[in-house]
Amino acid sequence: MAKIVVGMSGGVDSSVAALLLKRAGHEVIGVFMKNWEEKDENGVCTSESDWADVRSVCETIGIPYYAVNFVKEYEERVFSYFLAEYRRGRTPNPDVLCNREIKFKAFLDFAMELGADALATGHFCRLGDAPDGKKQLLRGADGNKDQSYFLYMLGQRALEKAVFPVGGLTKAQVREIARDAGLTTCAKKDSTGVCFIGERRFKPFLEQFLPAQPGEMQTLSGRVVGRHDGLMYYTLGQRRGLGIGGVAGEEGGGRWFVLAKDMARNVLIVEPGGDHPLLYSRSVEGEGATWIAGEPPAHAFDCACKYRYRQPDQQVHVEIQEGGRVLVTARERQRAVTPGQSMVFYDGDVCLGGAVTDRVLDAGQEA
Repeated sequence: MAKIVVGMSGGVDSSVAALLLKRAGHEVIGVFMKNWEEKDENGVCTSESDWADVRSVCETIGIPYYAVNFVKEYEERVFSYFLAEYRRGRTPNPDVLCNREIKFKAFLDFAMELGADALATGHFCRLGDAPDGKKQLLRGADGNKDQSYFLYMLGQRALEKAVFPVGGLTKAQVREIARDAGLTTCAKKDSTGVCFIGERRFKPFLEQFLPAQPGEMQTLSGRVVGRHDGLMYYTLGQRRGLGIGGVAGEEGGGRWFVLAKDMARNVLIVEPGGDHPLLYSRSVEGEGATWIAGEPPAHAFDCACKYRYRQPDQQVHVEIQEGGRVLVTARERQRAVTPGQSMVFYDGDVCLGGAVTDRVLDAGQEA
């Protein structure tokens, strides 16, 4: 029997993770992390209702529960990066950094201080053992819910202490287990939005922290077709929310899409048509590469890649560069690869690691 701390979010996945470990005979402790203190635009503090759900679930299961505050760590290690990336005109993915810096660093340290043997979460992923004895991060059994993408920054220390009890289940099975056990979270909808901050109206939320700098929307030829509210509010390939649907393009009508951000001039470059050549590329550079095994498989290798969550696997060639950089060349042209997002590499079900997209090298060029 092991002593296992479970990161309880108030959702059904972590609820069932705790239940399964308890049923397996382990000493289970539920711990709720509070990483954000501000109320949403409706005056609701979602962490309060989540904490109530955690208490209810833990009492039903029959395990002790605690709350721990990592607001300071979250602000310093995750949210500051989130804002810095938007200042650069990029589109960050804070959930990835949150998993490494909060759940599997600050929280893991806390669990070890409690004398735990392991830390469990409700992530849909699995663990494996490589021939050299190192831990592997594997995709979850439910392909529609697999969350290995968000855990690619984890290293061996974290994985050696990690347990993912629901990784071999489907979401439907998780909800059925919760329902049969009478857990109040059995029908609770999946959380979305920014990690630990929750669902927010994006513009009002972001402008609380970053001053908006409105400017012009221009075509590639320099024709002004509208105004933007601030470059930080837009991402490559975006169609909705531009407010220029009735403006004709150079060759007639059509829906408008974001092609680029000119940070120096504070101009949003737009053109009609979602298949514009500038939205497509094959070669990109990534920064901050991390590897589950501690090092890449080779100096250069072929593998599958997801340039964003839920994207089908793309076949790529990866070349390792200096300073934690990688050059990734896709077999087929990719649409709207976005700086700030994560490229995550796979060998079958094994997550190898990944990097943050930094520069798109050949947008608009023929394959």
